Amino acid sequence: MEISAGLVKELREKTGAGMMDCKKALNETSGDFEKAVEFLRKKGLAAAAKKAGRTAADGAISSYIHAGGKIGVLLEVNCETDFVARNDAFQAFVRDVAMHVAAANPQYVRPEDVPADFVEKEKEIALAQLKADPKNANKPAQVFEKILEGKTKKLLDEICLVNQPFVKDPDKTITQLTSELVAKIGENVVIRRFSRYVLGEGIAKTSESA
Repeated sequence: MEISAGLVKELREKTGAGMMDCKKALNETSGDFEKAVEFLRKKGLAAAAKKAGRTAADGAISSYIHAGGKIGVLLEVNCETDFVARNDAFQAFVRDVAMHVAAANPQYVRPEDVPADFVEKEKEIALAQLKADPKNANKPAQVFEKILEGKTKKLLDEICLVNQPFVKDPDKTITQLTSELVAKIGENVVIRRFSRYVLGEGIAKTSESA
């Protein structure tokens, strides 16, 4: 059955769970709202979302070296207590995310970290490309807006860590992976920041050293 966006939004507001988790819950329960709430509670996803506002000031900084020393990552992930920071599941999560950063090369942690002027510049370029295509000559402005909205979302999904499909399991995003960990350990978990290094990046090679 077709699940309406309004129903997904209502479930998200009631449970605090992620949009994709809400949509899955409604699909699994044939659109039954109360059963979908129960589905999310059983999965621990509703409870996980409620923990998101709690302060996470402990955690771990981890390093990951990839491709024979060609790529390196430093990653900080926060949780609420030192006890959880030493938990095997938390440590495994941190290692997995650091490995993902090395492999997937995100530019930012989350969409709100992306500079607004960068997004606007990308939209300007995309709009110019659309208008330059003769097939779009008679399309109204609202059609362009809709296309640009889709392109912007796609861009943010590609460059933001939390929106990317997890490299070890592309059926779930990093956000979903985080929610699963929160449900498991019972504490808020926040991916705070990362730095990714590529050997020789930014060094201009001369003809002698090339």
